[in-house]
Amino acid sequence: MIDIHCHILPGIDDGPLSIAESLAMVDLAVADGITTIVATPHTFNGVYTTPPEATTSGVDALNRILTEKNIRLRICPGAEVHTCDAFSRKIRDGLADTINHSGKYVLVEFPFQTINPGTSEELFQLKLTGITPIIAHPERNILVQRDISQLYDMVSMGCLVQITAMSITGEFGEAAMGCAHRLLQRHLAHVIASDAHSSGGRPPILSNGVDAAADVLGSMAEARKMVTDIPRAILCGDPIEIPDPLQYREISKKKWWQVFF
Repeated sequence: MIDIHCHILPGIDDGPLSIAESLAMVDLAVADGITTIVATPHTFNGVYTTPPEATTSGVDALNRILTEKNIRLRICPGAEVHTCDAFSRKIRDGLADTINHSGKYVLVEFPFQTINPGTSEELFQLKLTGITPIIAHPERNILVQRDISQLYDMVSMGCLVQITAMSITGEFGEAAMGCAHRLLQRHLAHVIASDAHSSGGRPPILSNGVDAAADVLGSMAEARKMVTDIPRAILCGDPIEIPDPLQYREISKKKWWQVFF
């Protein structure tokens, strides 16, 4: 499996503080069947501004240790870019890293309590320059929890959506779980990732989320694609075909008397 959203580099954001903690996360990931992790430190979120050079240096250092220890796990560079002012220009100018330096996909994060005005236009500007935004964990955004239609236009313009494994299993609460399930059912979710920050409360484990997603989708094969085929294409910078999202209807087709009884 491939995890495209993980805070595994030590001392760079709110992930692990030490190499020892990073290696504890690595052990959990390997035991879970993860073979590749994209390191995605926060940037432009008002707390952390992580230049691509710092991420690359951290990735190289961790990969050297894994090689020395004969651990079969590869770390790739990336970033979790907060949707701040002019974030599309900052990405195009190389101030934030695309996934695996491909210049094709980038992970972007909404604030948890809102979606900034102009976000859709910024996402569209990225698409115009050949960069596909991957929206990180929108199921944990309060506005999306209330109304998933916020994502329809973004997905229709070509954005991808990443949901968190712990959201699908309910470990981030009922609201996030219910939203994640609706996104799966409506073809509004394309990748499952861990968004891990530690070996304790938020570990790099995907398998539980995949099992839960398979129950929602009625297909283990479709759930597995979200941690194998699709993230592999993202790493390689290859195009991805996704199904059209299913339109959501608040009231199903009923006879008028069925609405009231």
